[in-house]
Amino acid sequence: MHQATKRLIYLAFLVTASTPAQAQSSGGTLAKIRDAGEIRLGHRDVSVPFSYLDDNQKPVGFAMDLCARIVDAVKTELKLPALQTRLQPIQLSTQIPLIENGTIDIVCGPATNTLERQKVVAFSNTIFVSSIRAVVQKDAPIKSFEDLGGRPVSLTSGSTSIGLLSARAQEKNFQTKNILTADHAASFLALTTGRSEAFVMDDILLASLIAGSRNPADWRIIDDSLRTEPYGLIIRKGDPEFKALVDRTLVAMMKSNEFQELYAKWFTRPIPPKNVNLNFPMTAPLKDAVANPNDKGV
Repeated sequence: MHQATKRLIYLAFLVTASTPAQAQSSGGTLAKIRDAGEIRLGHRDVSVPFSYLDDNQKPVGFAMDLCARIVDAVKTELKLPALQTRLQPIQLSTQIPLIENGTIDIVCGPATNTLERQKVVAFSNTIFVSSIRAVVQKDAPIKSFEDLGGRPVSLTSGSTSIGLLSARAQEKNFQTKNILTADHAASFLALTTGRSEAFVMDDILLASLIAGSRNPADWRIIDDSLRTEPYGLIIRKGDPEFKALVDRTLVAMMKSNEFQELYAKWFTRPIPPKNVNLNFPMTAPLKDAVANPNDKGV
């Protein structure tokens, strides 16, 4: 075969080989949103104050407000001011599958950014930093996780708390009687009705459940911690264009102080529906994440 002919065939092969990658990159979340004429937000029902339902069954919360700003950024980016927003209820156990299969475009709720989860989804820059602790009865003789040995413990299915408690139990040679439930409200209910003696979860979510309970003074969060965890908004993996837009929006909010104002609105002031104040000011790790935006997982 002539050398020039070989070269033409080789060039044709390169063009053909590159086509799928180009097609894939042009079929990201923004293209999907533009084609559908809508952006789909996944929201939680009981994750106060990040994403929950108010008295009118409307999703509200800190993460919902952040997502509203991101929706505005998407409208500007795509030049689609009339872009529709579709809200999709999700649970902890369904949020990642619904992102993966394209049912939703972004998770507007508390989600721990872990290295394990990063294998299948991507995360925005950190929007919150929590600590995994346990809520118990105020007078319970429980000060550390080791004190939970032999006791029934509430855990929410799909949460990182399950593996972390198991690892601590293995390390310190104790066993708990785990009660798995579908959501945080059910886990807390198991505690308040006596089915369990502790509920292990992120401290801010525990604080919100206590604040909204009938007798907040009956409950106490132990000082012991399994791990400090960064939260991010979950988006699809392998979509740098959409991730850049999300992160760009969050960083702009942090620099303009809008992020800090929204935080104060939801964490240090009375919030609906009961006008309860969580009294949860920004922690040092979160202040650092705001000053130095990043998407590092644990």
